[in-house]
Amino acid sequence: MDEKDWNILQTLYEERNITKAAQRLYISQPALSYRIQALEKEFNTTIISRGQKGVEFTIQGEYLVKYSKEMLMQLRKAKEYVANLENTIKGTLRLGASGMFARYELPFLLKNFLYRYPNVDINLKTGWSSEINQMLHREEVHIGIVRGDYNWQGKKVLFREEHICVASINQIDFDELPSLSRINYQTDPSLKNQIDNWWQETYKVPPKISMEVDRIDTCKQMVLNGLGYAIFPSICVKKDEPLFTAPIMKDGKPLVRNTWIMYRENTLQLAYVRAFIDFLHECSDLN
Repeated sequence: MDEKDWNILQTLYEERNITKAAQRLYISQPALSYRIQALEKEFNTTIISRGQKGVEFTIQGEYLVKYSKEMLMQLRKAKEYVANLENTIKGTLRLGASGMFARYELPFLLKNFLYRYPNVDINLKTGWSSEINQMLHREEVHIGIVRGDYNWQGKKVLFREEHICVASINQIDFDELPSLSRINYQTDPSLKNQIDNWWQETYKVPPKISMEVDRIDTCKQMVLNGLGYAIFPSICVKKDEPLFTAPIMKDGKPLVRNTWIMYRENTLQLAYVRAFIDFLHECSDLN
């Protein structure tokens, strides 16, 4: 059983389908089936069963999948450590970032980082901040850029604070908000909770939601066309856009959205991880 077999088991476990797993692995379906049969012969046990709903793993198969995941992780760490022994800063930085940060801030940061360190490759995953936090816990990424406050026992550095604000094409009167049309968008639960808690503490009636859209960019276009107001983090409002914005206040202070850099301290042994952390410190608004 080797690295190829570990990847086969991991991919098949994720897909639960022989055809889809073979496509992901760039091998033929018969070749994949043959390799599974060879593994079953090697371990003298049944690894999978096939039914109408796809592939199911036996108890023995589940154990081998867990073993494969651990071995792939150990192999990846060994490769990273060996590559790090050279003097030049090079390697593959596994980065997880909040989708909103990736949309508005990350491209510029990565462009400048790679200009400085051209021998570093970036393996980027984006998603809700809650998803990035889970990737960190599973050690799928070296560094997570997370918006909002999440439980993390490793290193956690505040990168940026930004206001949460009301945006409209008209001047904003907070007393009138309950009677005005609001446009909502899908967002990370932590931001939604921040906004909802502020509203409930400020007003006695629910907001007048006129539209529900899937993306913040779509929401902003609706606002720019005068179809209602929205509540945005200031990261997504450009200075040249014809919008009136006003920060939300709570207990006399602006309501803020924090962006955190999170990582395990032992990953600083990798020169390219350490270089990226130092680079982010240089770019932080909080230096």
